[in-house]
Amino acid sequence: MTIYDRSVRGLACGLFDRGFGHEAAAARLGIPLKAVRQWHLTYRAVGRDALLDMGTHRSYDYETKVAAARAVVDGGTAKPEAMERFGIASLTSLRQWCRLYREGGAEALRPKPRGRPRKEAAPATREEELEREVRRLEAQVAYLKKSIALKAELRSRTGRRP
Repeated sequence: MTIYDRSVRGLACGLFDRGFGHEAAAARLGIPLKAVRQWHLTYRAVGRDALLDMGTHRSYDYETKVAAARAVVDGGTAKPEAMERFGIASLTSLRQWCRLYREGGAEALRPKPRGRPRKEAAPATREEELEREVRRLEAQVAYLKKSIALKAELRSRTGRRP
């Protein structure tokens, strides 16, 4: 899918302002009809600024998602009309909300927690605590042995105490 920059969308806005439809604008600009149809929907629904700012991520609150999906699915509102009424810039987002609403109702549109879920550590048993303490003490002993060996090596090289 080709992504067109702001200047091309600006030319399309100028054509829409002068009364051109999506077919005429697509022909005039030499751009596929499908892309210009989407631009025209966005232009009609939320205006010129939203069309020019396409490509930036917009987020919508839970209530807007539910209201828009409910209007389309339960109320029979046309998607372009719902986009205009609720200020939704993307037909794709509205389609996804409608699909989720049909499958799981309003709860399916609730925001999901992001990131990896936190792992709840089970309380350590006495045996696990003792094993951890043994590993710590073994590491401490190994460190001290290495320190003693290094001091002895330094003493033997220099012939004096460090």
